[in-house]
Amino acid sequence: MKWTQLTIKTESEAVEAVSNILMEAGAAGVAIEDAKDLENYQPDLLGEIINKESLDFIQEGALVMAYFPETTYLPELLPGIETKVYELPKFGLEIGEAVITTNVLEEQSWETAWKKYYHPIAISRFLTIVPKWESYQQTRSDERVIYLDPGMAFGTGTHPTTYLSLHGLEMVLRGGETVVDVGTGSGVLSIASKHFGAKEVYAYDLDQVAVQAAEENMALNPVAKDVKVAANDLLTGVNLKADVVVANILADIILKLIPDAWRILKETGVLIVSGIIEDKKAEVVADALEQGFVLQELLQKSDWYGLIFEKPALEE
Repeated sequence: MKWTQLTIKTESEAVEAVSNILMEAGAAGVAIEDAKDLENYQPDLLGEIINKESLDFIQEGALVMAYFPETTYLPELLPGIETKVYELPKFGLEIGEAVITTNVLEEQSWETAWKKYYHPIAISRFLTIVPKWESYQQTRSDERVIYLDPGMAFGTGTHPTTYLSLHGLEMVLRGGETVVDVGTGSGVLSIASKHFGAKEVYAYDLDQVAVQAAEENMALNPVAKDVKVAANDLLTGVNLKADVVVANILADIILKLIPDAWRILKETGVLIVSGIIEDKKAEVVADALEQGFVLQELLQKSDWYGLIFEKPALEE
């Protein structure tokens, strides 16, 4: 079978939103090449320094590459994709050139085209994310390994917003908590929550494609076999009581989420949010404080921010 690679040149802050647009349009998978990822390169396991200048990698902005089977008639989809991408600045996202190109690939080319962008990545001392096709040996007894199929949905830990969310979970979770993952995407935050000791995890996403991808990724990780995954519009209709709510989504969506997060969180419960750019940070903080939350931590990576809020205990 032949495949068409549709590539959108954009900016780092828009890659997750663009990826979501392409998945909703029916892409079988997406890959991201982000110039900011070069900042994450560290000495390899042998201590050798990677020569960033020699890498065949985009040096500015980002490329989002989506793959469509030959049975998909792209000319019919392109106008809708373009419209949604061009609307992203309304949500405070810089889209850059937003140039769209297409390229026809043979089956073998498709199999390797997107896989070359994903390799094991150490998120922290304790957490490593590994594509499901990679052979990987743990280097420490306390290392937690998450296996993902990143071709199904974005959110594999390489993007700063996901990285911040994972670090927020590692900081907060102590064991035995009930966690709600809003906008789960690939499910990586839910899987990490189980690795960090959460007792119950509920993962929600509005996109049925993401729900299916998350379920498949849970199956790759036995620790997450009991995560409850479902399609849902944010926290609408969710009435359980949670210790932690985590959301790696656009700032404008976080603003809508805050009242419901407050409603379902227990006293001293924690709200972890990421996906926030500088221009939106003050608004998110202000709305959360007005709701009653207390800001505990501000995390930053590249141009992105993560925020950790606590719902204070009622005074007696």
